[in-house]
Amino acid sequence: MIQTIGVCGAGTMGSGIAQVAAMAGYRTVLYELNPTVVEKGRAGIEKSLTVLREKGKITTADQEAALERLSYTSNMEAIVEKPDVKLDLFIRLAANNRPDTILASNTSSLSLDALAEKIPGSERFAGMHFFNPAPLMKLVEVVRTRYTAGTTIETIMQLARTMGKTPVLCTDSPGFIVNHVARPYYLEALRLLEEGLTDIGTIDSLMEATGFKMGPFRLMDLIGNDINYAVSESVYEALGRPERLKPSSIQRLKVEEGSLGRKTGKGYYRYD
Repeated sequence: MIQTIGVCGAGTMGSGIAQVAAMAGYRTVLYELNPTVVEKGRAGIEKSLTVLREKGKITTADQEAALERLSYTSNMEAIVEKPDVKLDLFIRLAANNRPDTILASNTSSLSLDALAEKIPGSERFAGMHFFNPAPLMKLVEVVRTRYTAGTTIETIMQLARTMGKTPVLCTDSPGFIVNHVARPYYLEALRLLEEGLTDIGTIDSLMEATGFKMGPFRLMDLIGNDINYAVSESVYEALGRPERLKPSSIQRLKVEEGSLGRKTGKGYYRYD
């Protein structure tokens, strides 16, 4: 039975996952190497819970209970979308935790099979891919590697349901389900922009008018242009570099200039 959840990385996604876990009744520890980021994560969670209380989504008791379950530390490494960094973390986690501790990665672009084959006790390792913002988005992709035990998958699926999420099971593949299907949504919009056929605001407005909750450029800014570009590169390479999935130079330039979206205050739009 799961009692404590550790979340490595206190950025927007990590903080959101930690909030979800604490609200679901689990003791939750949020790790991040940089103390400043730890405090930013703490402040973000506290603000988010306050907004939920003010909107009547949770009670004051719910808010206080969630905060009581949360603890924070900088005695762990911040995790980025780099295979060697993630592998090093999971090897250390496997060595320093009980053999029945489940290890799950929130990666959206790396091969989980490749990680699993080098992690001791790989039968307890799987993907648990949340979507941003984690407290609001219901979908969680539960990703099975070729090494993952059935009991591990069952436990993660039930954990997601306990958190109020809708888990969808898939096997490890480039982009899993959502990020594979979503590539054309972003890339075709970028191609229209590259060819000068229209502008960012028009594309977003038209897509939203047809029923999409967010246009592609607003969505990329929300996700983070660095993350979106990394996923585009990963899927493109893993599938043999098909022309239809070739990443856009516009994406690359946004990353190089640090215009990563909402988290930096500027992306395809400005955020004050």
